[in-house]
Amino acid sequence: MESLKVMISNKQKEVKIPTGMRLLIRRCCNAVLVLEKFEGIAEVSVSFVNNEQIRQLNREYRHKDAPTDVLSFPLGENGVYDINQETGAQQLGDVVISMEKAVEQANLYGHSLQREVGFLTVHSMLHLLGYDHEGGGIQAVHMREKEETVMARLGLQRDASYVFVDE
Repeated sequence: MESLKVMISNKQKEVKIPTGMRLLIRRCCNAVLVLEKFEGIAEVSVSFVNNEQIRQLNREYRHKDAPTDVLSFPLGENGVYDINQETGAQQLGDVVISMEKAVEQANLYGHSLQREVGFLTVHSMLHLLGYDHEGGGIQAVHMREKEETVMARLGLQRDASYVFVDE
């Protein structure tokens, strides 16, 4: 992996972005590209939005009128990406994360917001690189294995993030 530029923007006010979240996202993006042995210079855009904003995008682009956790908008196909003429970087695409949904899911699954946003970033980066799980089957299994490998390399594996409390 030669170089990666991650442009991060916060377009919501509902959830305060914790210290270190931007660094975590950059680490997640980079870890996926290293795992995939991606070559050359790459750019990716990550936006934090609220549930209403992601609901609108989901309705417009996927025809699903409901909020979701993350959306991926790849700018490439079959390993060929648009090129930023100023930098020569391959533009992988855009990642849009609902911070409200990330908080909900972190609470639901009993792990940190950092782990949830990290997972959503890794998941979305794999989509930008052409992976898909929508049809199920072996493709979904293969994508999940890659997600778990990257999360483990980052120290965010599932087993370490769950806390069970006897009541």
